Amino acid sequence: MYVVIMGGGRVGLNLASFLISDGHDVTLIENDDNLCGNAAVELDALVICGNGTDTKTLEEANVKDADVFVAATGNDETNLLSCILVREYNIPKIIARVSNPDHEEAFIKVGIDDVISPELTAAGYLEKLITRPKVADLIVLGKGDAEILDIKVENKKVIGKRIGDISPTDDYIIVALYNNGDIIIPHSDMKLEEGNKISILVKTKSVKKITKLFTQ
Repeated sequence: MYVVIMGGGRVGLNLASFLISDGHDVTLIENDDNLCGNAAVELDALVICGNGTDTKTLEEANVKDADVFVAATGNDETNLLSCILVREYNIPKIIARVSNPDHEEAFIKVGIDDVISPELTAAGYLEKLITRPKVADLIVLGKGDAEILDIKVENKKVIGKRIGDISPTDDYIIVALYNNGDIIIPHSDMKLEEGNKISILVKTKSVKKITKLFTQ
């Protein structure tokens, strides 16, 4: 997969590193000379020192051949303009970083549906860790509609229950158990024991209720 990333700051550089380590081809565009030089040293990729809102720079990056374009600068206006420009190249997937959530609607109006806010996501993750102390770890899925929670079974109401008697429901499903560090795919006739660590796929709106079910 060929990915063009505009923005060589923390978000763009880390994203490029992850993609390269996964074996993808990456070109990074950055107009700040210092960031551009740093990216050229850090990345095993083509780094172009130029403006991603300039069509000549985009064409130098062979954006027409890209499978994905990511506008990852910290400036929403710059990201929006570049997304509008690259739409003309019929790229299969365009992703935009937005720093101000109030600007998200503007991106959607021009046809950019994949809009992400790393700052907002990080803040939301920290909020969940603070407000859900019973949850050992969590992964937010999709656009925040579902989560995978790692929970320690403590509630006597579920201890000794067959998994098939309590899972799945319309709100959650137990997707894994852990035994001495080994992951076990649960069967319906397995019973929950006190202290079991389990992973649950749960709808975000039901997280509080389901956490209480297993931990209280």
